Amino acid sequence: MTRFITKQKHTKHVIPGNPIFVGNQKEENTRIRLIGYDTNTIAEVELQTVSELSDYLNKYEKIWINIDGLHDVKLLGEVGKLFTIHTLVLEDIANTGQRPKVDIGEDYIFTSIKMMFLDEKIHRLEAEQISMYLTKNILITFQEKQGDIFEPIRERLRNKKGRVRNYNITYLKYCLLDLIVDNYNFLMETFGEKVEDLEDKILLEPNKDILAEINKNKIELNYFRKAIRPAREAISNFKDFKTDLISKKEQPFFNDLQDLIQRSYDLVENYKNMLSEQLTVYSTNVNNRLNDIMKILTIFSVVFIPITFIAGIYGTNFEYIPELTYRSGYFVMWGVILFTVVVMLGYFKYKKWF
Repeated sequence: MTRFITKQKHTKHVIPGNPIFVGNQKEENTRIRLIGYDTNTIAEVELQTVSELSDYLNKYEKIWINIDGLHDVKLLGEVGKLFTIHTLVLEDIANTGQRPKVDIGEDYIFTSIKMMFLDEKIHRLEAEQISMYLTKNILITFQEKQGDIFEPIRERLRNKKGRVRNYNITYLKYCLLDLIVDNYNFLMETFGEKVEDLEDKILLEPNKDILAEINKNKIELNYFRKAIRPAREAISNFKDFKTDLISKKEQPFFNDLQDLIQRSYDLVENYKNMLSEQLTVYSTNVNNRLNDIMKILTIFSVVFIPITFIAGIYGTNFEYIPELTYRSGYFVMWGVILFTVVVMLGYFKYKKWF
């Protein structure tokens, strides 16, 4: 199954604006959760249908709706109808291969970004698409699967920590994006430790396992770069677009977000270059070791070629050869041959030539 490309065969010949789920279904059922809050109050509910949302829209000053599961296109259509979301935006939400982007309209901000995860068992990166649709007092987030990635933000809302309850709903969106970008930095630090640990291994014992680890890290880093590069471009748009949904008080936070993701991108580029250099060092070390091996084998050859030459001319056809009278001389000869082979193979193994 490809990770770098999400196949778009289901969207072929489909009229633009008709949402079609593209990707792998990660949830059996879709879940709808709502958090309504203001400075003094907060309420959390889990709903069964989109129509139930209407009962809560005018009850709270700020509303965060989270939808887990993107495979139910009918449900997405109902959400789009309720909140007058453009069908092209719904199409982007349903397409899990969508490139990270920011689309700012007159009364909404739509953001699509990748949340990255590291499978510790196999040291493999996985991505989940997160879409956010922001209006004046409502934030709708769409996730591919249920998870607790935003649970720290929910805890801050419940316990009234930080500014999130006092600021408007745009600040909540910033908090979610900040959590995703912070995770980028955490993953890069984790990868960085592994990449830097390879430095000494390459110099001390360059072998096929080290080469495989370098190549694996290069693949994972390229996969990470595929997500973070367009995300950096998208987040930079918050500085360029002018919208009433981002106030002067909140703009500095989005500017700081751009600095954070730039740091992640710089780390990706640095470790990408470091891995390329490690591959060069590995190749150089292997070539040097090969040259050393060839030098020693050449010495052996130089020593034994004259001996072989002399034996080839005169042979061993002398009249007095003591071993000819030995009853087991033939087997002794084979013993010496085998012993010589074993000793030489043992020496090569000791020197790690194979």
